[in-house]
Amino acid sequence: MISVAIANDTLIALSILQHAIATNPAYELIWSAKNGIQAVERCEQETPDLMLMDLRMPGLDGAEATRQIMATSPCAILIVTGSVSNNTSKIFEAMGYGALDVVSTPVGDTVGPLLKKMATITAFIGKSIRRESVGTPGLRSLSGVAKLPPLIVIGASTGGPRAIAQILQALPPDCPAAIVIVQHIDQQFAPSLTSWLSMQSQLSVRLVVEGTRMRAGNVYVATGGQHLVMGADYALRYLNNDFLQDEFRTPYRPSVDVFFNSVAKNWPQKGQAVLLTGRGRDGAMWLKSLRSAAWHTIAESEESCVVYGMPRAAVENGAAGQILPIQKISQALLERLAERVFFCGLSGGLFACLCGDLLSGLSGGLWGEDTYFLRRLRKTNKPVHRFS
Repeated sequence: MISVAIANDTLIALSILQHAIATNPAYELIWSAKNGIQAVERCEQETPDLMLMDLRMPGLDGAEATRQIMATSPCAILIVTGSVSNNTSKIFEAMGYGALDVVSTPVGDTVGPLLKKMATITAFIGKSIRRESVGTPGLRSLSGVAKLPPLIVIGASTGGPRAIAQILQALPPDCPAAIVIVQHIDQQFAPSLTSWLSMQSQLSVRLVVEGTRMRAGNVYVATGGQHLVMGADYALRYLNNDFLQDEFRTPYRPSVDVFFNSVAKNWPQKGQAVLLTGRGRDGAMWLKSLRSAAWHTIAESEESCVVYGMPRAAVENGAAGQILPIQKISQALLERLAERVFFCGLSGGLFACLCGDLLSGLSGGLWGEDTYFLRRLRKTNKPVHRFS
């Protein structure tokens, strides 16, 4: 039996939610609250497995109630709001505090989307799912590996939007890497997440479409409802569960492990992978595989996580090369990017100068990523010599 609680001040909405819960014998409604203050108090007295939380309530709104509940008596929280599009800011605030997902308040008997979200969250919090390798069918390899940008991949769940925003805010507009984000989120809400992150960052943030090819200085956000994968031709693709082995199917789409697995199989260069706050273990298994392939891997530390689940799993299985609070992750990424340029020689000009080939350095010059890192080295007072 799954215990469910409701926080909603509207009688009509409360009645619809109660009816929806009653349609499934696996759910038991244990209490209802008329505002956020009552919800926090009742949750401390009797914590449910799942809370259906309204956003706009008198006294204490749903976002602040979510923050207080996750701090004192944490449980799975599904935001149920009358208008998703008109409450974007509050929704991301609540998700930053630990809400798992969002759905529109049902109208009349249209409770299907709500019940589907409830079932997904119930499966997500109720069992561990084994991950196995997944391939990407029918994709051709292409040449041009040397032209690929440095790659950073980020996976997140509960509390992820705010954590991701903190990382992006600290990256400069001329950051030379391509960044791909896999956040557990509903398909209808992914465009709003992308727009919101774009407002938080100096980088270009865009939603991944089928066949997207990554470019330096861009952030790519996976949509919901299907799995994002890296193709053998280095393009981003989507798959649904029908293409996965049964034991690799997950209650949340996109899955971080599915994406990390495809990156491990198909991306030809070493990159950086980050696993942020979230429930469960999604991402931990294939983060370890990336680390074994000499990727730089980071797990968010417990001190800054809203939910220390996915990062904990990564730490426990040895997948984390570094364990850092959210405010230090951006700097770690930039430092490793700088090392990549200097030790791998991404451009002919800088590589030649480092190797002592003065003529090649003089003729090649330093452009793009090298110019960016020369500026960064000047800021750190390290000696920099540029030929022109």
